[in-house]
Amino acid sequence: MNRRLLLAAGCLALLAVTSGCLGIGTGPVGEETLDSDPAEPYEWESNRTAHITVQENTQFRAVMEINQSTIDLFRRDGLGGSNPLSVEAVRYRYPDGTVITGSELRERGGEVRETRDETVVELPPDAPENGTLAFTSGGTPKRFTLPTYVDGTYEVVLPADREIEFPIFGQVSPGNHEVVRDDRGRVRIVWAEPVTADTISVRYYLGRDLYIFAGVLGAIVLVGIGGLLYRRRQIERLRKRRLEVGGDTDTDTDTDDDPPGPG
Repeated sequence: MNRRLLLAAGCLALLAVTSGCLGIGTGPVGEETLDSDPAEPYEWESNRTAHITVQENTQFRAVMEINQSTIDLFRRDGLGGSNPLSVEAVRYRYPDGTVITGSELRERGGEVRETRDETVVELPPDAPENGTLAFTSGGTPKRFTLPTYVDGTYEVVLPADREIEFPIFGQVSPGNHEVVRDDRGRVRIVWAEPVTADTISVRYYLGRDLYIFAGVLGAIVLVGIGGLLYRRRQIERLRKRRLEVGGDTDTDTDTDDDPPGPG
C-alpha cells in the first residue's frame, strides 16, 4: 500500500513539474544576464525591421523595431506548443539614440520575465512607438529558425565561410529573398518585402563540408567498385571450377557409356 502511495505521489510530482505548476524556470530574468555584453555591437543602423546576425558559436544577435508596448519571445516545440526564448544582453534604443540596458529598462518601469511558454519583454511607459529592442539568444548548429515576432522586412547574416547554395545542405524559407555578400565575405539573406510567414528558417553549411562530403562519397564509390570487382572475380573462379569439374565428369561418363569392344 505504501509503495502505491509513493508511486502516486511521484507521478503527481512529475506532472506538476512538466506542466509548470511549480513555476520552475519562470519569473524575472536576472540582471546579470540582462546586462551582459553582446559578442559584438548590435546592428542598430540596419534598414530592416528585424536584423539577425548568427555567430560562430550558434548564438545570434537580434535587433528589432517594435511598435508595441510588449513583445513575446518564444520557440515552437513542434507539438503545437511553445517554450520561452532565453535572452541575454538585452538593450533598448530610443529614437534619439539613447541605449539602455535590461536592468535600466526595468528601472524605468519595464520588465523582462519568463513564463511557461514565452519570454515577455515589457517596455517602459516612456518608450515611444518606434523604439528598437536588441538581445542575444542561442541557436542550433548549421540551422537558424525563429518565429517572425515583428511584421516587416528581415535580414539574416551568417558567419563567415557559411554557405547555402548546395541544395542538400542549404535551404532558406520563406522564398522571395535575395542573397548577397558583404565586405567580410559573409552571406546575407534579405527579405526586402514584408515577411508574411510565421517562421524564418535557414539551413547552412561550412564551405569545407562539401569537400568532406565529396571525399566520403568518393570513398563509398571506390569501396563499391572494389567489392563489385571482387565479386566478379569470385564468380569467375567458381565458373572455372564448375567447368573443370563438369569436364572430368563428362569424360568419365563417356568412358562408362562406351559399348564393350569385340571379344
